[in-house]
Amino acid sequence: MPFNKTKATSFMKTKAKALGFDYCGISKATFLEEQAPRLENWLKAKAHGEMQWMENHFDKRLDPRKLVPGAKSVVSLMLNYYPEKEIAKEGEYKISRYAYGRDYHKVIKKKCKEFMQSIATEVGEIQGRAFVDSAPVMDKVWAEKSGIGWIGKNSNLINKGSGSYFFIAELIIDLELDYDAPTGDYCGTCTKCIDACPTDAIESPYVVNGSKCISYLTIELKDKIPEEFKGMYSDWIYGCDICQEVCPWNRFSSPHNTKDFSPGKDLKNMSNKDWEEITEEVFEELFKGSAVKRTRFEGLQRNISFLKKA
Repeated sequence: MPFNKTKATSFMKTKAKALGFDYCGISKATFLEEQAPRLENWLKAKAHGEMQWMENHFDKRLDPRKLVPGAKSVVSLMLNYYPEKEIAKEGEYKISRYAYGRDYHKVIKKKCKEFMQSIATEVGEIQGRAFVDSAPVMDKVWAEKSGIGWIGKNSNLINKGSGSYFFIAELIIDLELDYDAPTGDYCGTCTKCIDACPTDAIESPYVVNGSKCISYLTIELKDKIPEEFKGMYSDWIYGCDICQEVCPWNRFSSPHNTKDFSPGKDLKNMSNKDWEEITEEVFEELFKGSAVKRTRFEGLQRNISFLKKA
């Protein structure tokens, strides 16, 4: 049968939903002309801190066809991770909601692999790759181009109906499809995220200095946390959700239904005393298969110690 791109597009959207993804948008694989000078200036300003990998593969970040030769479409996928309730009580140490359960890379990569296999079965042999925050792909930009949200002033992707607590993944494939149109920017005059950031990491609307972000300081930074941030944040020991917590659009967030993203009983029962006395053995068991392993035991100890002395 001859290839029908409208039928293929419909299949993609239906399959994405069947795999549990909340949103699926499709955009044409092309050079991100508008992003080139923005990315260059952001890197020149050293806003990426010690994340040297952000400087690598500049061309590939801006053109998916350099990642997947012959690429024609970028299929953006979003999966909700908003929990039923926050695990930390008032005044207790917090970890970012995205890290409550199993490492999202592993969960979503499995779904994407199944997605790619189903496309080959339905459409025929294709060339393509799946990415889950693991390659030089500007995932939020592609998601915005595909109409499943807009990039807010806090640099998070926001969906008008569901907020911003989402993981983003994409399939870059050599299949021409029907493309979605971008949505509008609905941040308006709101500056809640800018006003709420305790380290002033959102230096201007839509521009985040990553080197001042609490998530960067508690996860990506491997050295000692600079003394200038002492006392600026009191609870976060892994990541930070402040700019999402104050975002008005997140009043529409609803609990996810992905079992893998739910916290285990032991994590839910952690008290400040438990955190401060945590051993490496407990850390390894508590965060087995978790994204928190990224900061390592020593990193988590550093984060807790920094707050204790604040």
